[in-house]
Amino acid sequence: MIVTVTSVTTATAAGLASVIGGVSMAALIVFLIAREMALARKSDVSMRIARYLHISILPLFLVMGVIVITRVLETLAQ
Repeated sequence: MIVTVTSVTTATAAGLASVIGGVSMAALIVFLIAREMALARKSDVSMRIARYLHISILPLFLVMGVIVITRVLETLAQ
């Protein structure tokens, strides 16, 4: 019984981590595209939008780095 509960908990945690990683990567791609589109126009409003998007892009790059490092370490551990 304990082994089954532990296995289910581990599988659920791994699935949740994959979903969070996928959503954060999708958000990073969307924000990068939106920032590039805002930088293409040279108006004051679009420059302000690009600057605000930069604030949300940096933490997502950190999340991506953590995800990549974790996946590499998991692969090397096997």
